[in-house]
Amino acid sequence: MNEPPMRSYDEFIHRTPDEMLQLAASLRQTMLTRRTVREFSSDSVDAEVVNACLEIAATAPSGANQQPWTFVRVQSPSLRREIREAAEAEERAFYNERAPQEWLDALQPFGTDDQKPFLETAPVLIAIFARTWLPGDDGGRQKTYYAAESVGIATGFLIAALHQCGIASLTHTPSPMKFLNRILDRPVNERPYLLLAAGIPVEDCQIPVISKRPTDDVIVQL
Repeated sequence: MNEPPMRSYDEFIHRTPDEMLQLAASLRQTMLTRRTVREFSSDSVDAEVVNACLEIAATAPSGANQQPWTFVRVQSPSLRREIREAAEAEERAFYNERAPQEWLDALQPFGTDDQKPFLETAPVLIAIFARTWLPGDDGGRQKTYYAAESVGIATGFLIAALHQCGIASLTHTPSPMKFLNRILDRPVNERPYLLLAAGIPVEDCQIPVISKRPTDDVIVQL
């Protein structure tokens, strides 16, 4: 078995404990200001900035370094409208037929329903796909490993990067989402993972008053 080529990790930045703590506190404070929004203004966002954030997402770790993701940036108004119409059709079925009452009760405080105007009003939609297999060198299929986990990590990178750059976002996961393959002309080995609406909030954007679980409830120290 051939050993993979290796090199020295010279880019790693060694920091003092004080520097580490200061950076962690700063990043935590920044991320505390990140909120999901459903009211986007018509203000455009720079495509270069969005692309830079997508490039950051693509640096995420992945199982066996297979990088099983595809990010489709959608700015076309007609495509965003088509996506909205298809998503709302699935959402109507969800709210009226498929969702158990317990789930509907959990959503009730947030006032969500089958109407998803943000899919059209947000200036950018990012459709994120997980590649379930990759084309092999012999023309066959190469299985991907931990694709969902890898794409989830990359999506987290993307959401954080957008926020750092001053772009709000909202994750949306209508189920099923195979309509995205048809609308965006994606191959069969790409499974829709989620839709990310991105843009600038409207003036006086309203967000739910929520709290996060206390630290000692989510962090266990042994």
